[in-house]
Amino acid sequence: MATSQRRTTLPKKTFWRTRMDTFSLQMMVLSGVVRRAEHNPPSCADRAQWVPLEHSPCPVPNQQPASEQGWLSRFFLLIRKPRASQTSRPTQALSRVLPIALAGCVLCPFTADAVRIKDIGAIEGVRENQLIGYGLVVGLDRTGDQVIGGQFTIQAMMSMLNKMGVNLVIDPIQLLTRNIASVMVTAKLPPFSKPGMTLDAVVSSMANAKSLQGGTLLLTPLKAANQQVFAVAQGPVSIGGFLGGSGGPGGATVTKNHQVAGFVPGGAIIERELLVNIDAWETVSVLLRQPDFTTAIRTAEAIEGAYGKGSAMAVNSGSVKATIPSDYLGRVVEYIASIEGLDVAVDAAAKIVVNERTGTVVLGEHVRISTCAISHGNLTISVKNTLNVSQPPAPVVGSTAGQTVVTPDVQTEVKEQESRLIVVDQTVTLGDVVRALNAVGVTPRDLVAILSALQSSGALQAKLEVM
Repeated sequence: MATSQRRTTLPKKTFWRTRMDTFSLQMMVLSGVVRRAEHNPPSCADRAQWVPLEHSPCPVPNQQPASEQGWLSRFFLLIRKPRASQTSRPTQALSRVLPIALAGCVLCPFTADAVRIKDIGAIEGVRENQLIGYGLVVGLDRTGDQVIGGQFTIQAMMSMLNKMGVNLVIDPIQLLTRNIASVMVTAKLPPFSKPGMTLDAVVSSMANAKSLQGGTLLLTPLKAANQQVFAVAQGPVSIGGFLGGSGGPGGATVTKNHQVAGFVPGGAIIERELLVNIDAWETVSVLLRQPDFTTAIRTAEAIEGAYGKGSAMAVNSGSVKATIPSDYLGRVVEYIASIEGLDVAVDAAAKIVVNERTGTVVLGEHVRISTCAISHGNLTISVKNTLNVSQPPAPVVGSTAGQTVVTPDVQTEVKEQESRLIVVDQTVTLGDVVRALNAVGVTPRDLVAILSALQSSGALQAKLEVM
């Protein structure tokens, strides 16, 4: 027997009102403003302990007026009041959405331009160390160092052969091989590295080699500044390009990318550990990459907000010193990881960086311009040299023959662009600065001269840094 069920649906207006009210109640429960009765039951006058609501002999007190309850409860009660029929729908919707929006702003605040501490600073004592060494690259196809200009390459090869038991008593000039090149090998030793780990080594030619294509780096010790060997490098050199063609007189060559520098992926093996006893630390210092007093204070306040007052202090504009809590003694790694994830609102001084070679201009967020008048014009001088050939007519029999001569015709033209005086009002935001500079109508290279003049006049409220 088939049975039919009738699906009941709520009116659209009632459905959305019920959904919004349920969402508001959920927010109040999550924020702790509204709790269930068994979590906060009423108290009895003749008892000194809390009892569940269903077993309580005391009557439940009447609901307090909205004026005596919390601000979120008052909002909830206001939206539950009966509304007059004359109230418009936009007003009703606003009254339902406004309490939720205000509650979200208070319960979930957002910090403008907040970044993690690990992105703006580094931990003192945790850093990379530079390694360097001298080596030889062999196996080149006559693209290595020449005898003239690469004498030390031949001496290094003879010294290496003598150490390997091959004693050479010939003149170094007699070694005309071009299959070897002298190179400098560099690498970076990361912190907390262990013996056996591998590093990438960078290989760069020292003499007049044409290309390191197809070469192999021989065993090269890599030393630190204290002249101690921390790694050794060896392996095939990758240059990411090629050199083709015969070259020479009448020949052609094809070159892709830089030929006299490359790297050996994973070619350096760590042989010695650089000890850092991090578990014995009692304090941690955060070094800011861009020193700033305001950022340093905010960093210290962020750490204090997480671990209590007095747990951190700003030593100067580039360093913040934090004391490791007693709960994290012996667990310094966990403490550093926790403070690196804290958010800080970064502040920076107003600065303009100019690269005059490329015409690049970068303006910071806080750059401002005072009220001033700007006039900029271009002066162009062009010199055009045209060579004219003077060809005399054919000589007549018995007369002197003429000579063909070349006469230069030099034309100089001077053009000065008409300029107008533009008044630039005081700017408040970076967008105002950009619009004011665009109104002058200059190229990036001309903008360098304008910014320099603005700084000299005192109208530019920023630091101008020319690269």
